[in-house]
Amino acid sequence: MMNILIAGVGGQGTLLTSRVLGKYALLSGKDCKLSEVHGMSQRGGSVTTHVRIGDKIHSPVIWEGGADMIIAFEVLEAARVKHFLKEGGILLVNDERILPLPCITGAVEYPSGLKEKLLEQINRAYFVNAKAMAHEAGGEKATNIVMLGCMCRLFDFDKDVMRQAIIECVPERFRDLNLRAFEIGYEKVK
Repeated sequence: MMNILIAGVGGQGTLLTSRVLGKYALLSGKDCKLSEVHGMSQRGGSVTTHVRIGDKIHSPVIWEGGADMIIAFEVLEAARVKHFLKEGGILLVNDERILPLPCITGAVEYPSGLKEKLLEQINRAYFVNAKAMAHEAGGEKATNIVMLGCMCRLFDFDKDVMRQAIIECVPERFRDLNLRAFEIGYEKVK
């Protein structure tokens, strides 16, 4: 059984990432259930997706303290969902700040020291500059696929099966870019 929570803001590829993981599960002969929470995704609001992979999955929802891994596409989103991570789980965070609307309007300030707090609280926390890696691959929009490459290496997922899942889920015109982004994420994560 594998429980993966994906958190980001609208436009970061949270839903595509969950679909790639679902395809990965099916190609691996596993059952998979997805539960997507869109929120105000088109306005830069929070988007979370629960991905559960195993022999037989009955519920798509991950309970608090039940995620084996959290993939967060933004630092504040990682802090917002960290309570879902189980003891000893992996937190993988794109080290990027995307200001929510209240910060943009000046109503509140973006919280300071989030990365440091997460590193103190979670033993297996990894921060990567996925945006820079995606830029290296040829397009900053592929940060989500960079994160899949990092996840694949950290969590010992089958690289070839994940590549095939990307090929089957990503539109053809973006496929080469995303495959390059996946390889860079896989090679550069420590």
